[in-house]
Amino acid sequence: MGRTQSPPLAADPAPPRDCPGAVVIGGAHGSLAVARSLGRRGIPVWFFNSGHPIARFSRYVRRSPAWPASAADQVECLLETGARNQLRGWTLFPGGDPEAELLSRHGSTLAEFFRLTTPPWEVMRWANDKRLTYRLAGDLDIPHPWTYYPKGRDDVAALKGPFPMILKPAFKEPKNAFTRAKAWRVNSRRELLARYDQACSLVNPDIVMLQEFVPGSGDSQLSYAALWGQHGPVASLVARRLRQYPVDFGYFSTFVETTNQPEVSLAAERLLSAMNYTGLVEVEFKYDAREHCYKLLDINGRVWAWTALGRRAGIDFPYLMWLQSQGEPVPECHARTGVRWLHFSRDFVAAMLEIRRGTLSASAYLRSLRGPREFAVFAADDPLPAVLDLPLLAVRLIHRMRA
Repeated sequence: MGRTQSPPLAADPAPPRDCPGAVVIGGAHGSLAVARSLGRRGIPVWFFNSGHPIARFSRYVRRSPAWPASAADQVECLLETGARNQLRGWTLFPGGDPEAELLSRHGSTLAEFFRLTTPPWEVMRWANDKRLTYRLAGDLDIPHPWTYYPKGRDDVAALKGPFPMILKPAFKEPKNAFTRAKAWRVNSRRELLARYDQACSLVNPDIVMLQEFVPGSGDSQLSYAALWGQHGPVASLVARRLRQYPVDFGYFSTFVETTNQPEVSLAAERLLSAMNYTGLVEVEFKYDAREHCYKLLDINGRVWAWTALGRRAGIDFPYLMWLQSQGEPVPECHARTGVRWLHFSRDFVAAMLEIRRGTLSASAYLRSLRGPREFAVFAADDPLPAVLDLPLLAVRLIHRMRA
């Protein structure tokens, strides 16, 4: 694959040599993007690995201490590590949902030593718990999928549809097959009951939701990504998920492109304004061709997998977040459309499946790789994560199969 020349990235003034650094907690490719964004500017980065170690192998991560299992120990670990290593004033970045909840719930304690990028829990809970998310969307007349909150198995057995349907947890804790999958698709009442029983064996039945399946492939799914300050959005962009894996019911994006969709931006900003949100956020929507509208799916109050796309498009979200957390002026930024992000190894598999089905041609796939783009893992100045990406993925898959 030939190298494509992209517009040069804007150079930002380097921070002082003794500037406060950043502590990134958990996450995977989004956390790797944070480490690279800040590390390239000389801002020191530490990383706590809570499951996926890819960011730990970046040359821009200076230290990666052990991360305890319980929330109480995690808060104590952060404070002790910070005091012992003189990290006062460093910025905390959550890489995943559990980490975002931890920092939000314990924000008042942590804020005495660190700078935070998460809003208080009374704000974050509206993003964390999808029952609250959809309630707020309903109050604001923002379209969202039909959602049902069953009171028990008999309630589910009496449900007549609509099928296909999905089961999803109201929030993503504890970690297990149900919460990791994010949603299970079911095509019949018999399958629904079996899956409901399985879900209830893994999580509290009160958090199991039933939801209509919005038809459409990955290219009907758009996201609003932004940095919000006290008075609204500081910088934002909209991106479309052009390919995903699995192809029919994607658990994660493999190929994303910046676009312009004012309807998505307007809905997301109305929602975030009502929440009094501050910090980094990604709001996911899916276009429902039956009703000709974009329906709200999720709010993610932390860095997201394709965070690095923003830098290539002109909005380096981690750096802007670091500036805002440190009380520094944030430069005005605008995103370019048509800029792409891909997780090459996973996207290749997704593309080959689409080619086999006849929904994508080989020439169209090759054309999609042209133009300004950012890779999820590969970077010429930081090659080790790309070398280890496939071996780490294989190890994780083996562990999940054994579990």
